[in-house]
Amino acid sequence: MQPEFTGIPGTPAAPDVAVVVDVMRAFTVAAWAFWRGAERIVFAGTQEEALELKAAHPGWLAFQDGAPVPGFDLANSPARLRSLDVRGRTVVQKTTAGTAGALAVADAGLLLCASFVVAGATAELLRRARPQTVTFVVTGDGGRAEEDLACARYIADRVRTEDTDPGPYLDRARRSEAAARLAEGVRRGWAGVHSEDVTMCLEADTFPFAMAAARVDGHLVLRPRPVHAAAAEPDGGAALGEADGGT
Repeated sequence: MQPEFTGIPGTPAAPDVAVVVDVMRAFTVAAWAFWRGAERIVFAGTQEEALELKAAHPGWLAFQDGAPVPGFDLANSPARLRSLDVRGRTVVQKTTAGTAGALAVADAGLLLCASFVVAGATAELLRRARPQTVTFVVTGDGGRAEEDLACARYIADRVRTEDTDPGPYLDRARRSEAAARLAEGVRRGWAGVHSEDVTMCLEADTFPFAMAAARVDGHLVLRPRPVHAAAAEPDGGAALGEADGGT
């Protein structure tokens, strides 16, 4: 497998295989939402679209990044997600990096969304698919985000060597500007940021599923794709098999 690393602006419109990486925090939140029982995640291009989808579908939840916005249920914090009941729910997610990156490559033959918590499962799915080339879309900071680059390279290296140690990649992400910004947000008491967010974003191979997106009824929809036996259940989690029948 030949990995190619790019930011959102330089991404080809329809690569054969794309892995869109957002560690802090969109796709860490998405993975935790699936583990806690969410059925699917619908990506929205704007906050207005997200709120319109939520209004049109009673029972749907809406997540966004940045400070809390009226009408949204979560400001993209994996730790704050623990206070929400997402079991069996559809989530609409809109972020400036992760979901924007996924929408930019919505026509990829295989489109995966990733963060460290699903990195091992994502690598396993790629290993089984055996693509010649994989386009890794590094969504943060115009393709320069250290945490996203570290995660993308960890996935690519783990495809080649299954027992790749995640430690050096996590250390690189821990020193990133994004981690520093979140830590500063905690110190300043920013709404929508939790003291455990960075820690939860820097856990590797937590869940036994990858996350695959495809167009459904005109929308880009993300769902979990299990690739091996369930790992030990994190605190407060719901087993994936309970969330969506194990499919």
